[in-house]
Amino acid sequence: MFGPAGPTLRELTVQALSSVERGYDLLAPKFDHTPFRTPDDVLDAVAKALAPLGPFADGLDLCCGTGAGTRPLAGLCHRSVTGVDFSAGMLDVARRRVPPAGEPRVAWVRGDARALPFTAAFDLVVSFGAFGHFLPRELPGLCAQVHSVLRPGGRFAFPVFAPPGPAHPAFWLLLGFDAAMRVRNALWRPPFVMYYRALRLGALIAELERAAFAVELRVLPEFGRRADGSPRGRLVVAHRAGPPAGRGGQPAAGRVNS
Repeated sequence: MFGPAGPTLRELTVQALSSVERGYDLLAPKFDHTPFRTPDDVLDAVAKALAPLGPFADGLDLCCGTGAGTRPLAGLCHRSVTGVDFSAGMLDVARRRVPPAGEPRVAWVRGDARALPFTAAFDLVVSFGAFGHFLPRELPGLCAQVHSVLRPGGRFAFPVFAPPGPAHPAFWLLLGFDAAMRVRNALWRPPFVMYYRALRLGALIAELERAAFAVELRVLPEFGRRADGSPRGRLVVAHRAGPPAGRGGQPAAGRVNS
């Protein structure tokens, strides 16, 4: 992270003492050179798992950041791909990406995932690594928002990974990070909501079901299994009931902000 292309310790400190939006605006130029950017192997595994459920017409990358997740979406959606994020700096970086010839059109929209500026315009919504930015009390509203922007038959998909156990150094690293963030937010305003261990998969699935989704878990075999035989990586696929999505419907529509 502290290599020539990544942010310095000072830059990360300034980011952490800012709001979430301002912090990501500051980090945006170097974000793709940090561990926070979703790895390509995760993006590829999700695209492979979703391919049998398609084809899809219009896709949305929720909390898209610099746009890494739009690459697998472009291979799954034949008409349009939209990335939404509330950081103008991250979207500026995303807009500079040059899509390969033949890919569907891509739009970048500035908006809050808790108040999405779309109608029911998508057949597929994906999200990568965004849930740490939402407090547990915000999950019902978030699930309802995603449900509202999906066409009947559409799907909301995101990867989840088994947390490391106490014997693994990463367990203590993540625990320490979350503890430091809680102390920071108790002492400093505005808060910076970013927790690695706050999400409880069972609670999230329950909220998705309360929002009228049917939820299934698909194994991501690329990431192997733990010692107890359970998968290290899984894909949550939440299905909005209705006719099959993907071949018809209207083009995605939404308010585009700069």
